[in-house]
Amino acid sequence: MDLGEAIEACMGLAGAQETTPFGPDVLVYKVGGKMFATASMNDDEIGRMNLKCAPEHAVELREHYEAILPGYHMNKRHWNTLVFDGTLPAHLVTELIGESYRLVVASLSKKVRENL
Repeated sequence: MDLGEAIEACMGLAGAQETTPFGPDVLVYKVGGKMFATASMNDDEIGRMNLKCAPEHAVELREHYEAILPGYHMNKRHWNTLVFDGTLPAHLVTELIGESYRLVVASLSKKVRENL
């Protein structure tokens, strides 16, 4: 899976919106007004995506995959950065996007969740 496919997965989720509050180089994906993912390309054209993650799972993922790092410019306890270098299985990326989305949706008010 590449960054473009990961972005498509984000946009396929109910209520997902793409915004650029940090400028045109960083795409931010929100649900209910709250961020669940960011996407960008670094100078060497390798895509990166920050995703929210349960703290204990975040550490476990970092220990098992070299392409999963503590969240860049994020709370490193709750966010991971995925580096799209071709080593991460597509199913894992899809699962992690879903986990990030579900964590954020769970934090939304009942009324906002019902409107998704």
